[in-house]
Amino acid sequence: MDQEEGLKAVDNIVTQFNTYEDFLDSQITTVDLYYLEDETLARQLVELGHRGTGERVKREDFEARKAAIEIARLAERAQKKTLTSAGKDLQDNFLMALAMREEDNRNGKLSLNQQEVNAAHTLKKQLASVIFIRDRNSHGQEISGYIDYAHRLKTEDFEVYFSGKKRLLPRPTDMSFYNWDTNIAVCNSSPNYQVIADNPEGLLFKFKRDRKILNVDPKAQPGDNSTRIPIPTELYIQAVIFDHISRRKI
Repeated sequence: MDQEEGLKAVDNIVTQFNTYEDFLDSQITTVDLYYLEDETLARQLVELGHRGTGERVKREDFEARKAAIEIARLAERAQKKTLTSAGKDLQDNFLMALAMREEDNRNGKLSLNQQEVNAAHTLKKQLASVIFIRDRNSHGQEISGYIDYAHRLKTEDFEVYFSGKKRLLPRPTDMSFYNWDTNIAVCNSSPNYQVIADNPEGLLFKFKRDRKILNVDPKAQPGDNSTRIPIPTELYIQAVIFDHISRRKI
């Protein structure tokens, strides 16, 4: 039996029995008890491999796998609890696009399939999305701005947005905010991005982790490891999501 098959066998046993003693008891026959007349001794003989009707599993292996499976279960449960988009019936393209990116932006890492994991085992990848929204506020004024998605996720409950109770809109505290009616313009660097507002060719954002530049000019290329994705939506006049993937050696 190779290592992978061995792990599968242990996992099957671990998920089948609550405790190591329960597993040992399953290996003891009525004949063993008849001759040994001692359940504790019978368990010890099974644990040592002298008795038993199936696969031998060491106590430390059983308990280690049991703990690992429980940690994974709790992490998955916490993850589902954390994702505010989970279980929502999302109809609009914009909300679906945010939901697709919520986990990676919230956790600060990029979800990879197994092939990508094997190919990038020496790299740490992080997704940092920037949301551009142009629409009207509650006063009917046209506003626009760039939002650091990961930062807003950490500082605000997105339940109201994914449930449709409120619309996500730019604020003066976001990376960029502009009120087209009052001509009020505000720029703020975020924990993830440094705002470069004095660029003669337009607004730029520098991702702090890899120092790569994100160019939000629709006529220009967005930059290294960045993509610009216009989102057709009925919720806003205009919505665009910029995805920047940071790659660092680990």
